Amino acid sequence: MGRKNRGNTILNNTILNKAFNLFEIGALLIGIWAVPSTNAAADPPAEPAQEKAEAPALPPPGTYKIDPIHSFAYFGAVHGFVGLVRGRFDKVTGTITVSQDLAACGVDVTIDTYSINTQWSERDDDLRSPAYFDVIKFPTMAYHGRGIRRVSEDTWTLDGSLTIRGVTKVVPLTFTYKGLFHHPPGEPARAAFHGSAATKRDDFGMTRDSLREFGPHLTGPDVEIEIDVEADGPPPAK
Repeated sequence: MGRKNRGNTILNNTILNKAFNLFEIGALLIGIWAVPSTNAAADPPAEPAQEKAEAPALPPPGTYKIDPIHSFAYFGAVHGFVGLVRGRFDKVTGTITVSQDLAACGVDVTIDTYSINTQWSERDDDLRSPAYFDVIKFPTMAYHGRGIRRVSEDTWTLDGSLTIRGVTKVVPLTFTYKGLFHHPPGEPARAAFHGSAATKRDDFGMTRDSLREFGPHLTGPDVEIEIDVEADGPPPAK
């Protein structure tokens, strides 16, 4: 082997030895960092997650008066099979009765039909006409029912009666109790509910556009109903 080759071999071996030495030092340092110090204070153990308190399925027994300022009745009406017109009624009043006897629980709601609002005045006037809600002759619509049954952990159904244009049909209402909150001292506690239902406008004589929009074979509901209610409970005892 020539002098030049021997010199290259020595140089390469020197570089490899230094690399291995650096690797060993790095591994040692990593090992030191990875081992927790016996002198350092250990991190406190994680606190167990606190279980969320379960809200009762219903508020305390009593009669709850619906607050019209904080209650809203919405609807979505199918339009031409594929569209959906949404709107709401701005004046909702009534009471909700809560009892330990589920058969005695009930809902009594009255809605001002003139207060319909779909964000287009021309359409609103048409919906107030005799072809639809006929608000001059029937200024209100109503929902009444007694007796509820549980369908899940926090969901209930009431088979109440919906009256529109003087026609009454049984329309099941599914609802959940959202919870109770308190006003300033001296004011009654307030309960919140969310309900949903579905019905068919033809059942209440609103048939003007049904054949043109749906054809002769519509069988299921074509109107979805959503209602969000806040209602004041009995005055606190003095």
